[in-house]
Amino acid sequence: MDMVLILQMILAAIAGAGLYTIIGIAPGTDETAVLAPVTIALVLLGLSPYIILAFFMSAIVAKKLTDSIPVAIAGIPGGVMSAPMVEHAMVLKRYGLPDVSIRKMASGSVIGTFVSIPVSFLIANAILPFADTISEYAGLIFFLGAVFLALMTKSKILSLVMIVPFALLIQGLRHLYWGLDVVPSDVTVFVSFFLGITIGPIAFSLFELLHTEHRKKLKPLGKKEIHVRYSKKVKGLPNPFKVLTKKESSSAAFGSVLGSATFFLTPVGMTVFLGEALTRHIKDPVKRASRAISTMDGLTNASYIAGALIPLIAIGLPLSPMAIGPAAGLFNAPPVFTPEHNIHHILSMGEIMTATIIGAAIALLITFYVTIKYATQICSFVFKYIPHEALIGLFAGLVIMLAYMDAGWVNIFGVLLVALVSGLLHRHGVNYGVMFMVLYAAPWLLGVLS
Repeated sequence: MDMVLILQMILAAIAGAGLYTIIGIAPGTDETAVLAPVTIALVLLGLSPYIILAFFMSAIVAKKLTDSIPVAIAGIPGGVMSAPMVEHAMVLKRYGLPDVSIRKMASGSVIGTFVSIPVSFLIANAILPFADTISEYAGLIFFLGAVFLALMTKSKILSLVMIVPFALLIQGLRHLYWGLDVVPSDVTVFVSFFLGITIGPIAFSLFELLHTEHRKKLKPLGKKEIHVRYSKKVKGLPNPFKVLTKKESSSAAFGSVLGSATFFLTPVGMTVFLGEALTRHIKDPVKRASRAISTMDGLTNASYIAGALIPLIAIGLPLSPMAIGPAAGLFNAPPVFTPEHNIHHILSMGEIMTATIIGAAIALLITFYVTIKYATQICSFVFKYIPHEALIGLFAGLVIMLAYMDAGWVNIFGVLLVALVSGLLHRHGVNYGVMFMVLYAAPWLLGVLS
């Protein structure tokens, strides 16, 4: 690894931190929808795996650092993972402490990053001897993962029942493409179907607007007023371990270890469960809210980093909700990356560690400083001048382009079909993770049933 490559990784990490600092603040952005398409596009552009990994790690750290800012300031989650913190952040806001809330969440996120990277490498090293066995039963593991995640959702029966039909839809479209000679028989369309699932809820909501009766029932919301309270100016760069009390730091670190160890479980569910479990005993509302948001933010950051790194280092298959969602491009982006040839196979553990540390360190240096110093100013700018619809349009356009690259014009309609079915299922309580697991398990499952 020469200095030119290291410089390229640093530049990629700066780009990732800058881009996802802004995207993280934008309200309602889904981690999978904003991270996966960009990562896959970079892979398909043929960039070095070192650069892609450094960019991705910087992006995920920056995204997780900033998506809690609109929570503290306006009570609006910047991403799916920050939603569990809204209640506690609003407690601090009622007591006139939004600036304290921002600093504690950002500091918890820093601790989560510090803890999760070494813990991830230790866990991955422990799993490594069993990697071949796990890979051999990958199809079965993905199927069992779909069943497990289905049982953890509210709509358990629907989630279980849809596994086989959804697998039929995926494999049916693939066989249709092979039969029509849209793609060669040795090419499996994957990327665009994956992205179709990610935009499912958005696509379904947009198509609902084409129904006249449904549109008439919708009530106009008018202009929303968001009151942004400007926080106190901070001199210098605070030490995250001084921003948090010793108990808050310990709780954030402990939560980060648990979040890393439970990388194979749903991050949102574990954030809510562990965050509440670790703070339930505190009576004072301000102290409880402060402990909860710092612990939850550390835990979410840790679960995302560990969920990407552990399967990437040890197995090379996306065997976690994070790996199968936002980090999917690191594992499978045909024809560049496949389950048999991806970053796991190309880079050594030391090289993965180097790219990870560079990406995470750059993001912490840039985004933590920006978060502490200019959080409310940036949040106000994003709310005023960067419409949520513009971001949705940007990523939807990227999905259409990748669908065309995958299998031509007909695949745009195939992806639309997958998106509408996914959106309908998601509307009725079927988790993203279940559908992603079915996408991976579909060839094995249909092979067993046929």
